[in-house]
Amino acid sequence: MTAQLADPTSDTPPGQQSGGHPQRWLILGVICLAQLTVLLDNTILNVAIPSLTKEMDASTADVQWMINAYSLVQSGLLLTAGNAADRYGRKKMLIAGLALFGLGSLAASQAQGADQLIAARAGMGIGGALLMTTTLAVVVQVFDEADRPKAIGLWGAVGSLGFAAGPLIGGSLLEHFWWGSIFLINLPVAVLGLIAVIWLVPESKNPSGDRPDLLGALLSTVGMTGVVFAIISGPEHGWTSQRVLLSGLVGAVVLTGFALWERRIPYPMLDMHFFRDRRFVGAVAGGILVAFGMGGSLFLLTQQLQFVLGYDALDAGLRTAPLALVIVALNLTGVGARLLHRFGTPVMILCGMGLLALGLAVAATVGSDGYGGILVALVLMGTGIAVAMPAMATAVMSSIPPEKAGVGAGVNGTLTEFGNGLGVAVLGAVLTSRFAALLPAAAAGAGSLPAAYAAVRTGEERAAVADAFASGVEIGQLVGAAAVLAGGVLAAVLLRRAERSSQETSAA
Repeated sequence: MTAQLADPTSDTPPGQQSGGHPQRWLILGVICLAQLTVLLDNTILNVAIPSLTKEMDASTADVQWMINAYSLVQSGLLLTAGNAADRYGRKKMLIAGLALFGLGSLAASQAQGADQLIAARAGMGIGGALLMTTTLAVVVQVFDEADRPKAIGLWGAVGSLGFAAGPLIGGSLLEHFWWGSIFLINLPVAVLGLIAVIWLVPESKNPSGDRPDLLGALLSTVGMTGVVFAIISGPEHGWTSQRVLLSGLVGAVVLTGFALWERRIPYPMLDMHFFRDRRFVGAVAGGILVAFGMGGSLFLLTQQLQFVLGYDALDAGLRTAPLALVIVALNLTGVGARLLHRFGTPVMILCGMGLLALGLAVAATVGSDGYGGILVALVLMGTGIAVAMPAMATAVMSSIPPEKAGVGAGVNGTLTEFGNGLGVAVLGAVLTSRFAALLPAAAAGAGSLPAAYAAVRTGEERAAVADAFASGVEIGQLVGAAAVLAGGVLAAVLLRRAERSSQETSAA
């Protein structure tokens, strides 16, 4: 890594010794500030839905697009953004991302109608894609192998903090200001970030100067957008609806074409030979299932808190906060990084995903008895994620050449997006099927808990509906636990085999 940073064909300035860039921790602070703003915007808009519906006379479909335009554009562009950062310079793309995000936030705050806000959110998604891929790529470039796990852990902790703080910050702003304030708060952060990036962050890019893979960029963007759109639309429109099936099919076909195209050309955007590396495959498999467990479990836990234990939406949201707080605390204190140095990537991934699976199992078996069981589950899950995710990200990034760090970051972001969506889709489907199978005859065919309650007449039937829903949540959590544990074993085995193969090659 050090040789790469000092390579005269790279734009990275000299003076970067074995410990990494001399200002690496200050650079990490700047990067985390930029990333925090992007991640807050993934959740902050949810609390403004009532205000937007009233102020803009927005329909349910309008509100869905206001929320989804951002995540859809961002996830669709992750690989392309990472490739652009590698080719044209990570500092340049970081500056461009901050500028686009800031301008999009300003436009969103001044939107006069739903269409304008949707367009502004899409523009923010472009900036967000550039920031999400570039920040992790810069971390890889300025930190050496000794400090990189701790730096990635801190980078991941900021992600969890943004997830937890979004609704709380949004709610606080809406208590005192109008809905546009949730976007205007991004402007000073974007300006401060721009100044700090220009001043502190060194430029780095792929010194080989590969030709741009324009068709690959188009295919990856269209394919990923189609698949993510299907995942987003599934819970609302049904997994067998024409909208979901068509967009998912188009996305899958285009991504297949992307993979075939990348194998043919001499300058691929995503080198398909990476998939021959057991470290890469193990990290990919594990990364998807960690995100699967986190996204799916939160989807089930919020419903368990509201529909089974009877909390309102705000109380339920506050009671899920320990998950993020545990992740932040463990990563800020560097526990995961120290353990990773001591025990190695395979062991840490297996232990982390084992704890995540155990947390899901605890939520399934004792969560319905009260919040105490849920709290234990959240602590176990947070500990597992804090242990596994930095190890997973390190495994992904270390299995890809440093000059392709942007693409590696794009792959890492894509894993998170797909894993979260799949978790909600699969575990939600398990919940729905189990719930439908156990409903009393009076509520047969009801597609939701409120609809089932409306269909029954007696207290006994109402209790049966509640038990059916609780059983669906429990089975969904147990399925999630099994999938996460299987993924941990698979990832650990593949990574361990890759390490042994590498050691044998070095010895020979």
